[in-house]
Amino acid sequence: MKTKAAVVYETGKPIEIVELNLDGPKAGEVLIRYTHAGLCHSDVHIQHGDLEARLPMVLGHEGAGIIEEVGPGVTRVAAGDHVVCSFIPNCGVCRWCATGQQAICDMGATILEGYLPGERFPITGPGPEKNYGAMCMLGTFSQYGVIHQNSVVKIDDDLPLDKAVLVGCGVPTGWGSAVNAADVRPGETVVVVGVGGIGINAVQGARFAGAKNLIAVDPLENKREKAMELGATHAVATTEEATELAQSLTNGNGADKTIVTAGLVTEEIVTGSFNATGKGGTIVLTGLNKLAVNNIQLPGSIMTLFKKTLKGSLFGDCNPTTDIPKILGLYQSGDLKLDEIITKTYTLEQVNEGYADLLDGKIVRGVMIHEHE
Repeated sequence: MKTKAAVVYETGKPIEIVELNLDGPKAGEVLIRYTHAGLCHSDVHIQHGDLEARLPMVLGHEGAGIIEEVGPGVTRVAAGDHVVCSFIPNCGVCRWCATGQQAICDMGATILEGYLPGERFPITGPGPEKNYGAMCMLGTFSQYGVIHQNSVVKIDDDLPLDKAVLVGCGVPTGWGSAVNAADVRPGETVVVVGVGGIGINAVQGARFAGAKNLIAVDPLENKREKAMELGATHAVATTEEATELAQSLTNGNGADKTIVTAGLVTEEIVTGSFNATGKGGTIVLTGLNKLAVNNIQLPGSIMTLFKKTLKGSLFGDCNPTTDIPKILGLYQSGDLKLDEIITKTYTLEQVNEGYADLLDGKIVRGVMIHEHE
């Protein structure tokens, strides 16, 4: 069948909209009709070359839609099911899944190669390289996709797919960075550095977990305003301001937890976040930079003497098979806001405009609405 999709052919070049060929589902695979996709910063990292991926690649790793067809052996979902896609697949049987760490499932090792198990490429198209990869084995910036059943989570039919789409990456990554990785406790002082699509949900997660003082850091006023709207008690432009504020609120100690969710994490941001964190505190690194960039240079003696912890977190340490439904349940109960974080919607053809808006700081979250004839 044919599908229209947004593709990166070369880093540094605009995303192109092309018509591609899509093979039907094989064993363990499903055909999904994407209804919505989220514009997440990680796709820009592919376009800009911050993350080295096999090209050409169909972008998009936040997706929601309806299962059209299932291949042999599929048990997780059936045709007609409404699903959210998990940007990290979860096999359920590897060492990591078996110990409750689905975020680092072994199947996720090839998400930047873009092929399905067995190095299968269901998407083909024009150009010298006929096989097209799919971002995170999903490629949600396509009208249709053939993906593995380990990448989908069935959800209630009455949940709006245009909101549920965000729970495939950005929402659990931010929420879980606060609730799981940072383990925010009631009464603590928390700093969130960077209030984009991930950071705004770290704010929501820290608020839900009971942070007494919740300081959001972002240079853009509109991001600070959104953070205050969704639970922050303070909002400042720099980590230096956050450090002074956190210390003034804690008799000089500083933040108990600092969560780094900036779009591009620099050494300056890491150092500032470390300084904002007090004795016995934890700094969680969730944002990315180029894989080869060494962006951490910290005084080890201070870390030892002040007993600080620096840790990385992928997908907010979430387990998608349980946490995606759980987080959507919090949305249904009103404890998590999704409607309020969506700034603007776009069509597939507007993908470059959407990412320009994201990079210019005009939106907190953008959602792509797929059109089907």
